[in-house]
Amino acid sequence: MAKVIFTISYEIHPEKREEYLALMRQIKNYLKVVKGRDYSFYEIKGKKNNFSEVFQFPSLDEYNNLEDHDEQMTDFVGRLEPLILNGKMKYTTLIELE
Repeated sequence: MAKVIFTISYEIHPEKREEYLALMRQIKNYLKVVKGRDYSFYEIKGKKNNFSEVFQFPSLDEYNNLEDHDEQMTDFVGRLEPLILNGKMKYTTLIELE
């Protein structure tokens, strides 16, 4: 089975940095502990306030289940969106070649 890496990249409002980091810690804890996801978030080197969220999935089927949001994730996304500069997000999906 091919592994999948899914990334979401964006820039946040500089004045919202601390609020963003606090929210992302909550999201990371929820996704890893409650949902059992392989998830991390990173700041892009040399580009302050530019971040990427990285999900790793053992199969395409698991990746396809990502969209199964629950109420908690819907709440997190609603709180995250206003922190993103210009509301622009870039999505990338990488599928491992065998």
